[in-house]
Amino acid sequence: MCKIFISADPELYRCRSRSLRLSGVATSIRLENQFWQVLEEIGRRDGLSIAQLVTRLYEELADSGGDCTNFSSFLRVSCLRYLALQLSGRIPADVEVPIRSLDADWVLAGEKRSQPVGEKIAYCAP
Repeated sequence: MCKIFISADPELYRCRSRSLRLSGVATSIRLENQFWQVLEEIGRRDGLSIAQLVTRLYEELADSGGDCTNFSSFLRVSCLRYLALQLSGRIPADVEVPIRSLDADWVLAGEKRSQPVGEKIAYCAP
């Protein structure tokens, strides 16, 4: 099992910082390269640069009353949710389909809720 994960290109998990303005404040966000790649794909679907996408996500999160204190983690989780929703078929794999064209309620209706923190998971040996 571990070979699948440890054979990843180290460049994918190397961190990189990007500087941008969020709510008029200059800031820096540090993420692993693979997350930047996913954010680039998400933004490209709607004609947004990474800076434009990240700014929009920050502003919409803040406007909704969401917690922006750990914004880097929010971005990582957003990337994972995007990929999971693609796998489930709720977001089309065709990157030519803009995210803004999707019915958010329909997409979210199919999202499986994650297991509550602290709940034990039973695993079966292969």
